[in-house]
Amino acid sequence: MNDLTCIIIGGGHVGLGALKAIKEENRGMANGRRIRFVLIDKQPGHVRKMLLFRPAVGQEEIMIPWTHYSFSEGVEFVQGTVMSVDSRGKQIRYEDAQGNDARMHYDLLVVAVGSIVRRPDPDQGGVALTDLQTAADIRKRWRANLRKAVGETNPVERKRLMTIAVAGAGISGVETSAELALEMQKEVSSLGLNPPDISVYLLSGQERLFLEGPEKVGRKLDQILSECGVTVLYNRKVMREEAGVVMFSNGDRLPVGLCIWTIGLIPNPALRTMGLPLSPDGQVLVDESYRVQGAPGVYSIGDCARIVDPRNGKADLMRCAEGGLQADRLGKIVLADLEGRPAPVHKSPSSIMDLFCIGLGENRGLVWGRKWGLNMIVTGKPAWKFRNLAWDAGSKLR
Repeated sequence: MNDLTCIIIGGGHVGLGALKAIKEENRGMANGRRIRFVLIDKQPGHVRKMLLFRPAVGQEEIMIPWTHYSFSEGVEFVQGTVMSVDSRGKQIRYEDAQGNDARMHYDLLVVAVGSIVRRPDPDQGGVALTDLQTAADIRKRWRANLRKAVGETNPVERKRLMTIAVAGAGISGVETSAELALEMQKEVSSLGLNPPDISVYLLSGQERLFLEGPEKVGRKLDQILSECGVTVLYNRKVMREEAGVVMFSNGDRLPVGLCIWTIGLIPNPALRTMGLPLSPDGQVLVDESYRVQGAPGVYSIGDCARIVDPRNGKADLMRCAEGGLQADRLGKIVLADLEGRPAPVHKSPSSIMDLFCIGLGENRGLVWGRKWGLNMIVTGKPAWKFRNLAWDAGSKLR
């Protein structure tokens, strides 16, 4: 009998999780047929997107070779970009790393292309933290500004060069601003500058931080950020950055050496050319077992899919934690579908427990959880360790 071909599109956190779960759950076989696994991604390795702020701050390598993973044995890796899915003919069309057009047949297809960082309009200035290249550019720019500040005699200009604004106060913005402030303090000390002269502003359009949880968690986050050297400005809608000045909707202005945008995620726009059914927001429409509507053998999970708990009608958030649980469940779903028996049904993690973890620099962090109406807050080194465990688990390093 011929092999079954299972293609996973996307080698991010969720794509890796899906590959591992399906391969281990099915043990490489289905009804006596060997499963051939193919992973397609535009990158030459797995990028730890949750840690994208790290190369913007330091020199940490956040790309992991595909071959690093034990479950990658026997898996074919194709560097390329999927252009379309022919669900009737069961084949994908993709462009390989050399720009060549190619096609590949599938029996099972998992769409896990995730999300991308939302970009501001080009005329809004600043730099959006979107990928490895922009992260490297950000690090280069703030370090160059500090070196310029060493020889700057004008105190106003020196202050501007030592000021950074992070526009967007979600978890990404919080983590970026905290680690940036701490690293800049180390850098200025080595340059002979005064660490208190550094200013890192986190700009929020809301009245408080962390709207996902209670107000006291937001206050605690503000306190820890202040200890790191970050000042949070609330109710400040950023309009644009121009010529070293951040301009707010209320007319206020803030001189900065660099403005970094961290304004959330959107489903990967590549989905719009694939020919799959999408929600108005651009997510793939799936049923309660992650099957794509009208496309037999095709599944989708993670940020790129609209996944709703059938019991309460609540859609999963675009978070790695949700995607990881979906990937684990998908392995069982695929096995059940191949064996012709009822498949597991999606259950949102919030129906079990609300849980968020935030890193705030080495040995600093915050974990908030809620179960049965009770709130739990952990800070300091234990929270930092928990956050590192979550980062590693997301990239299947544990």
